[in-house]
Amino acid sequence: MPLIPGLTGKADVLICGASQGIGLALCTALLAREDVSRVWAVSRHTSTAGALLALARAYGERLLLMDCDARDEVSLTALASEVGLACTHLHLVISTLGILHQEGSKAEKPLAQLDLSGLQASFATNAFAPILLLKHLLPLLRKQPATFAALSARVGSISDNRLGGWYSYRASKAALNQLLHTASIELKRLNPAATVLALHPGTTDTALSRPFQGNVPEGKLFEPAFAAQCVIELLERLGPAESGSFWGWDGERIGW
Repeated sequence: MPLIPGLTGKADVLICGASQGIGLALCTALLAREDVSRVWAVSRHTSTAGALLALARAYGERLLLMDCDARDEVSLTALASEVGLACTHLHLVISTLGILHQEGSKAEKPLAQLDLSGLQASFATNAFAPILLLKHLLPLLRKQPATFAALSARVGSISDNRLGGWYSYRASKAALNQLLHTASIELKRLNPAATVLALHPGTTDTALSRPFQGNVPEGKLFEPAFAAQCVIELLERLGPAESGSFWGWDGERIGW
């Protein structure tokens, strides 16, 4: 099965948030595929990411390491320019960007724990960075086919929210979903074979979830490699007809 619907040759892929967790696992899995030509691995500090450097030694010119802070438009402009010099079209872009309790963001429980800096930190990484990444890479997604996917979270579903709490994380992921859905409408006009997806990879054993893993039901805490494979299977199956939608790791559509 091709990496994305409609793909007939080899894919050029960009992973943002590639230095650890699901992003790193996606790089590893995609480089192992014969239908992937090159992978651009993007993170703020790729030059010091030991696992990415090891992959680069193993795969040579098929893996290109690039530093970029997706919250900074100057950095994104430089990224898009550099990638554009090497290729005319990206077939697949995946954003794995997300924070819950890092870099000033907070996993708030009551309203009393909310503060402006925590809200701003959550929205900057969880909502604004992925859509700005799409904005700057849009010229490289105009040909057919192309998929842009961002990791969202089930807790961003308003209709599924029955427990409350995690105000800024829930709200920022809900904002991401709206931004992606809106972008899917524009991309459909620019490239009818374009697909934009919000994907929930499940609760994965990463730094984001580690402080909260005690509440995860048995069998529902996934290794990054498993989550990456679930994401890839969704990408293989979901094409332009599903653009702008929200899906879980299990292949089920999630309500907004």
